[in-house]
Amino acid sequence: MKFVNRKTTVALMASLGLCAQAVAAPNEQFIPVPVFKTGPISPIGSSIAGGLIDYFDLVNKRDGGVGGVKLTWEECETAFQVDRIVECYERLKKKSPAGASFFTSYSTSAVYALTERTREDKIPMAHVNTGRTDASDGRVFPYIFPLGANLWSGSTATIRYIGSRESGMDKLKGKKIANLWLSTGFGKESIPILDIQAKKYGFEVTHIEVPLPGMEQQAQWLRVRQLKPDWVILQLAGVSVSAALKMAQRVAYPADHLVGFYGASGEEDVIPVGDAAKGYIAWAFAPSGTQFPVIREIQKTLYSGGKRGNMEDPKRVGTVNYNAGVVNGIVHTEAIRVAQGKYGKQPLTGEQIQWGFEHLNIDDKRLKQLGAIGLVPNIKVSCADHEGGGGAKFHQWDGSKWVTITDWVPSDRSLVRPMVEEAAAKYAREKGMTPRDCSKES
Repeated sequence: MKFVNRKTTVALMASLGLCAQAVAAPNEQFIPVPVFKTGPISPIGSSIAGGLIDYFDLVNKRDGGVGGVKLTWEECETAFQVDRIVECYERLKKKSPAGASFFTSYSTSAVYALTERTREDKIPMAHVNTGRTDASDGRVFPYIFPLGANLWSGSTATIRYIGSRESGMDKLKGKKIANLWLSTGFGKESIPILDIQAKKYGFEVTHIEVPLPGMEQQAQWLRVRQLKPDWVILQLAGVSVSAALKMAQRVAYPADHLVGFYGASGEEDVIPVGDAAKGYIAWAFAPSGTQFPVIREIQKTLYSGGKRGNMEDPKRVGTVNYNAGVVNGIVHTEAIRVAQGKYGKQPLTGEQIQWGFEHLNIDDKRLKQLGAIGLVPNIKVSCADHEGGGGAKFHQWDGSKWVTITDWVPSDRSLVRPMVEEAAAKYAREKGMTPRDCSKES
């Protein structure tokens, strides 16, 4: 499988902020789409954007939109830079009669930067498996939705997976775990929860920072070799993942004791390094493969008969990060559909779609209708709980493909939720805010 970038002309259009679709007419639902097809983690970004837009395109072509309301969108290239993501938000938030439906940024740092702006503008900011973890408490953060498994939940699922490999959580006592984290918001986010889990289970954790972009890791892996950890967690993304796998092989660290988080779980991370990746395990952003009915439907509708869809290389359809884009597309369009049940089948405002996100209930029955059983975990959101899930699925690279090795591993909600509420309450005090009374919400 060969991974290629978009054509230069397409990249230039994106960098200039030109539309990938026409701006929304009065009978259309407008969606800003910040992308990162350039920059240090561009292989992830190009695939996620392709899957997301392909799903929007499928909904338009197959269903005539959501409830008959066509989806329209505009991309803006951000190179995963916070200032450019913020600029994209400000430029596109009012670029339709109803305003922006929602805003999605996979940059945790950008989510922090936009938290108060989205609250003031009443535009939901929703993202699957990433973002600021304390926003899982919807009483304090009504417009932020870290759906599925927030970064703390994913961390507890990772430790539970490692515990299962050690034949029980009690067997973690005395073990050593190294946490290589990329110097970004998402890399830093899981450090507090790992420290608490270390105390709870009696293992020793050492946090080792990897500066962006992460291609040079000799010093970090010298430290790993000196520590001789039982497990290494990779809170990395983009080129830093491939660099880590190469360095692990160089210092003879076993790949099957490396566990990556969702940003380090794609084909783009493992194919370039060959045998160095064989046996590597990661928390899947989304399971790989084209066996899911919704992915097959995308292939048939958008790529058969010479059609090209939104991916320059159709072979990337069904890869981990492409499927992650589809997952995000499903969740976002479901929020629109749910909101239409209350406000009518018409273009909705961000404030109305916030209600839709807050009443999401994507269960197995709905997943079967969507053709996404096994691709998307159950997600049930409420006023107080903006995460709505907490599970993570792990897969292992066998040298040619990802093989799913677990079902959805649940997070340690008894540990995560009190931390979320404590952090959210602290934020509310600092801002002089009174949290919502969710008992009055409907």
